[in-house]
Amino acid sequence: MLVTLITGTGIGLVVSLVASLFVAGLYFLTDQRNRMDGFLTFLEFSDGSLVPMIWLIGAALLLWCVRRLFGIERWHGPADSIFGAHHLDNEIDVKGGVGSTVGAFVSIAGGASVGQYGPLVHFGATIGTFLRQLIGKFQADGKEIIGTDVFIGCGVAAAIAAGFQAPIAGIVFAHEAVLRHFSFRALTPIAIASITSVWFSTAVFGDEPLFTLDAVASDLLPMVPVLLVSGLLFGLIAMMFMLALLKFSSIAARSKLPPIGLALVAAVACGVVAIFVPEILGSGVDEINIIFDGGYTLGFLILLVILKILATSFCVSLGLFGGVFSPAAMIGAASGGLLGKLFAVFGFVTVPHLLPVAGFAAVTAAVVGAPISVVLIVFELTQSYEFAVAAMLAAVIATFLTSLVFGHSFFDEQLARRGVDLSRGRSGIELQAQPIVKVINQDFVSINPQASVEDAIEASIAKKCSEGYCVGKDKTFIGKYTITMLLNVPRKASIKKHMMCDPIYLSHDATLLQAMEIASNFVGETIPIVNNENKQLVGVVSEGDIFNAYLVTQSRVHDLEHD
Repeated sequence: MLVTLITGTGIGLVVSLVASLFVAGLYFLTDQRNRMDGFLTFLEFSDGSLVPMIWLIGAALLLWCVRRLFGIERWHGPADSIFGAHHLDNEIDVKGGVGSTVGAFVSIAGGASVGQYGPLVHFGATIGTFLRQLIGKFQADGKEIIGTDVFIGCGVAAAIAAGFQAPIAGIVFAHEAVLRHFSFRALTPIAIASITSVWFSTAVFGDEPLFTLDAVASDLLPMVPVLLVSGLLFGLIAMMFMLALLKFSSIAARSKLPPIGLALVAAVACGVVAIFVPEILGSGVDEINIIFDGGYTLGFLILLVILKILATSFCVSLGLFGGVFSPAAMIGAASGGLLGKLFAVFGFVTVPHLLPVAGFAAVTAAVVGAPISVVLIVFELTQSYEFAVAAMLAAVIATFLTSLVFGHSFFDEQLARRGVDLSRGRSGIELQAQPIVKVINQDFVSINPQASVEDAIEASIAKKCSEGYCVGKDKTFIGKYTITMLLNVPRKASIKKHMMCDPIYLSHDATLLQAMEIASNFVGETIPIVNNENKQLVGVVSEGDIFNAYLVTQSRVHDLEHD
């Protein structure tokens, strides 16, 4: 119990402090960026200002320095946190996580159209991993008390709790979006981390609410049809956003420009758009409050949704690193605001703020894949049961639609493109991560291909095997035989003429999951494992070996998820 308390409290305090300083630093630098418009009058003209572009270009150049300093090939985010929590023996790259957090700070401070909460979530996971490495393993009765996944969950919960002043949402988000399971072993330290984080951030930095709502939703029943229709539209907008992110990422991956070149392209493009629509800059928190107050016209809201989708996709894909949580929230709120105005045009009376709040929740939930957590964030921010119910209805509809059509959240799709399929669950990931060479054995019959059939049969009988392998001088795999194949063959005949030249085999870099898939269509004692590079026979694996490895993995996963 003491270990749990110390772990949760320690992670909560550290993450809360860094997250609060991160946000405070962003507010300060954003204010300085806005103040520069008053000093650099020569950069001002009738249609806008070039100051944002200068900041964005500066951010792009600083990001190149961050990459070099931390040795980062790609930026790390929530998808890496999820993978780290699902891989039993995997720990997050601490150096890459810290470097990515610094990179996100530089990007957001420079005005890039990216969010702050995704980087903070991964930073929390990074801190959890670092503390896990620092203090080592705690075991009782031969079992680890707190695994790496719980340390990661504590960091994630603390980051969400500090960012939104929402401790319950932090607890649920860590389980729903990252761990993907609930257990008493994980719940207690995660809850302690989340509560500690909120307590510390409010005690030291104050409890000013992130969003302000003056209206109160009273009767939601007449709004149910509107919310159902809106939920479908929010789901479509969420899919448009994710498709844009993935499309621009594919374009960037095929580009021959270096990372610094791509970041500069994104900086200039975003800066040009910001001349005319500066509202696309940054995470969009201030703009969300304006939307909640009904401060934008219908035409501008349509423009804002389109440009925010494009600007964020461009920035994230081309290297102005940051999160997608806040941009998704702004896109959702703007979508809800414009739908509310459209419904008003056609004579439908809507509750003030309701559709912007519902859009905020629905689009964010669909993009990040955490509908329960987002609804709880709405509830803790608004303190309104009615708003939370409206958000839940829209979020459920939007998430269902995106899962039906798109198939994944944005983070799951990122992992899928790296070859990690979360739909298989933690056991599937573990089976996919385990190399088959860990379970191979050398207890097999090998014989020279020039030997006779009689020699092959005798060698197999001596080993009490019903099969054997023909191997060259340099251990090159040539073929396989079984005794039943040789029963009616002349004993003096060459084994080379009567062996299987193309039997089922596994590559030396195959995974346990691939071995299971192949074994399902295999009949025999053992499956040969062959090095694809030099064609040497590395060893063999039996169906029993594969089955035992599977049971061990399942047992480890069960202990992790159900203790």
